[in-house]
This record gives sequence, structure tokens and C-alpha cells, in this order.
Amino acid sequence: MRILLALVAFVILFIIPLSTNAFAQTSYDVKIPTGASHEGAPYFWQSVKDGSTSGIVEILLGDTIVWKNADTAFHTIYSGTEETGPDGIFNSKEFGPGGEFTYKFLEIGYYPYYCTLHPWMKGTIIVTSGYSIIPNVGKQTGDGAKFFNVEYDFNRLLSTTTIDEGQKSITFEIIGDAKSENNDLELRLHSKLIDGPFVIWLDGEKISDFENIRDGELNVLFMTLDTDSKILTIVGTSIVPEFGQMTLIILSVSVISMIVFSHRFKLHI
Repeated sequence: MRILLALVAFVILFIIPLSTNAFAQTSYDVKIPTGASHEGAPYFWQSVKDGSTSGIVEILLGDTIVWKNADTAFHTIYSGTEETGPDGIFNSKEFGPGGEFTYKFLEIGYYPYYCTLHPWMKGTIIVTSGYSIIPNVGKQTGDGAKFFNVEYDFNRLLSTTTIDEGQKSITFEIIGDAKSENNDLELRLHSKLIDGPFVIWLDGEKISDFENIRDGELNVLFMTLDTDSKILTIVGTSIVPEFGQMTLIILSVSVISMIVFSHRFKLHI
């Protein structure tokens, strides 16, 4: 019995930790190279994850990014953009040569960031649950008050999205080369963005071979596309609202004001 307990203890103390560490590579370094403080530098970031120098890094939910300052100048890492300013999600304050800033991402989404001391240093962290993301779909529609991330799993890229409020449809452009021979598409659409029943058009032709599964507030569409498909249009029964509540109030007040003004103008005449 004692021998058995000893063996169990050995497994707990040694085997389990080793197994855990084998899958614990969830921290990625983004280095700030020497010379990044100069606007004319060849590049401002270097991702150890994939060697990219764009400052754009795609990670999974729960992963951590460590920005390391290999420059001779001080830098900052602020979430947000130079145009709109910091958004308050994370900030490093100033850190000098050899310093670093760490942030763990616990929500799916796009996180633009920049150096407030050298605002030409821009990048984006893309956090997914294993799906690719098209961010802020619907933001250019109506008053832009409601918008959603669209998640998908496909061997090519879904790019530009166009919303037609009259037809209650969303159109996706399919671009890039296929990364595999599997042409199955899984598309996850929030029901407040567009809701079904759906009619689907592929390159101008209506298709019926698709499946829609409701997952909470998500419509999860499954279909198989052609290898050279270019345009995918989803037609629903409702689309992201054209006008938000505040816009409707302003519009109503404007109409009433015009009626009152017109009535008074006629009385004066």
C-alpha cells in the first residue's frame, strides 16, 4: 500500500507539472528595437511569435504579451490610437531601456496600441477564441451606435463587409489563397447584427445547402464554398438598426420644430 501511495505522489509531483508546462506557451514577446524612437526607423516592433515587424500579433484568449524595450530611449504602451487617444484598457507609463510591460488579454477583440512618446509607433493585438475576427461590423451603419465582431473559421479570408439596410443583408468579400483543401465555412453572426431565417447568395447564385444553429445570441452558419468563391451575401429578416434611440429622438424633435416653425411662419404671413 505504501509503495502504491509513493507512486501516486511521484505522478502528482513530477508527471503532471511536466505535462502542464508542455502546453503553457501562452506568453509572447514583442521587442522594441534599437532606433524605434526615430520616425524613419525601418520598423518599430519585432514579434518573437512569428517574426513580424508590423506590430500586429494574433493570440488566443488568455494569452499574454510582453513588450520589451531594446531601444536606447524611453517608450510607453497605451491601448487606443493617436487619433482618439488612450482608451483606458491598459497602459505601461514610461519604461526605459531594458524595461518591459506585460498584459494578459482576457476578452476577445481588437486592441490597437501606440507609444504616446512616439505616436508613429502603432500596432494591434488581435485576441480570438481560435476564430478569425472581422471587427466592428455595423459601425458604419446608421448612427454607428451598434456594432459587433464577426467570427469565422475558413481556409481563406473574409474581408470587406457591406450592410444593406433595405435588403437586410450583409455581404462579405472572400480574398486570399486557400490555406487548406477544406472549403467548409463556419460563420458566427450576432442576432442583433442580423437575424434569420436566412437566404444565402454565393457569387450571385442562391444556395440552399447550409445549416444554421442558434447558440445563445449567435447564429452559427455552416456551409461549403467553392475554391474560387468571391462574394458571400447573407440576407436576413432583421438587420442592425438604421437609427439608434437618440437619433430617433433628435429626428422627432427636428420634425416637430419644422412643423411649428412652418405654422408660425404662415400665421405671420
